[in-house]
Amino acid sequence: MSAVVVPTGHGAYSCACVRSLGRRGIDVVVASEEEGVPAAASRYCRESVRVSDPETDLLAYRDDLLALAERPSVETVIPVRPADAYVLSRYREAFQAVTSVYVPSIEQIDAVFDRVQLFEAALAAGVPAPHTECLDAVTDWSSRQVVKSRYNLLTSRYLADLDDTDGDLVKSVEHLAAGERPDDSLRERFHHTPIVQEYVPSSDEYMVAALYDHGEPLATFQHRQVRGNSYTGGGGVYRRSVAIPELGAVARDLLGELEWHGLACIEYMRHAETGEFVLTEINPRMWQSLPSTVRAGADFPYYYWLAATGQPEAIDADYELGVGSHLLNGELGYLTSVVRDESPLVPTPSLPGTAVTILASCLREPHFDYLSLDDPGPFLRGIANKLLGKG
Repeated sequence: MSAVVVPTGHGAYSCACVRSLGRRGIDVVVASEEEGVPAAASRYCRESVRVSDPETDLLAYRDDLLALAERPSVETVIPVRPADAYVLSRYREAFQAVTSVYVPSIEQIDAVFDRVQLFEAALAAGVPAPHTECLDAVTDWSSRQVVKSRYNLLTSRYLADLDDTDGDLVKSVEHLAAGERPDDSLRERFHHTPIVQEYVPSSDEYMVAALYDHGEPLATFQHRQVRGNSYTGGGGVYRRSVAIPELGAVARDLLGELEWHGLACIEYMRHAETGEFVLTEINPRMWQSLPSTVRAGADFPYYYWLAATGQPEAIDADYELGVGSHLLNGELGYLTSVVRDESPLVPTPSLPGTAVTILASCLREPHFDYLSLDDPGPFLRGIANKLLGKG
């Protein structure tokens, strides 16, 4: 029997991988450093295995994934998180010696994990992108700006004071009003010198998902992000599938410039004044809104499986437009962000109005990432984890 390894934490999108492939008769091995992950509670999970924590010891995590990949039945490993994408690409030869992985080269990973390189590539491709500088290079603080981590993942490849076991995620985003300068503790909070970008006034946020074969698309998908983790932004928790030619064109131009290979999740903002689709970032892995993508008919876990097992011609990349889906705990996070979060750039919405809007959209479109009548285990496990303070 063919098998696939799905590394995961508590994210709902790994459940989409488990369900997609398990329903097709492929044995799914869920690998996690944590106990009680929702994906392991799926009826389609054949086996759950504990592995090292990539944020504690990236090399031990690599070795644990390699040990699973060496099993004769395992035909591929799916990159679900930033650490997976990095490990599978940096040690691609070792993984390819025992299984098949469909991932970018480490040089391509560098080009998107280092956001300075990414926005230089966007400039070379001629696609809209915000002006970006390292913090040390900024001399003009007169406009509204955003501070982000320079790197998708902090590793020894990018920072000389780290060793090969380090793999830290820094997701902080700081909003600066016009004329505001960051305080001296900023580098310490980011654990490196971050980047500063111009603030882009956005009317909508979008995502383009893609699977590429050395610069050529095998499958693409688009959605509009209606709500994110917070009213200030973040990963999509309510999204609806779309197909916008101009959005597809800027994604193709950028991925073509990168000669991309493997998975890509590209996030965009639509400029409120110009209407341009402005690049936010690229993630070379599966994405938070994957269950919504699969629900619309764009089955990227299966596409990845087909490409990794030498069957790319079997990919049927059509999908249904106007399909929406909610991440319920994400919707709750959006609601609480109205009370918890502050931004000098984004107005705080009304709490009652936000609550009514969320409830109405859930009633109008009752599609949910975890909740599935034929596979209730992940949803129930997720509730239990929240009650126990996990995840």
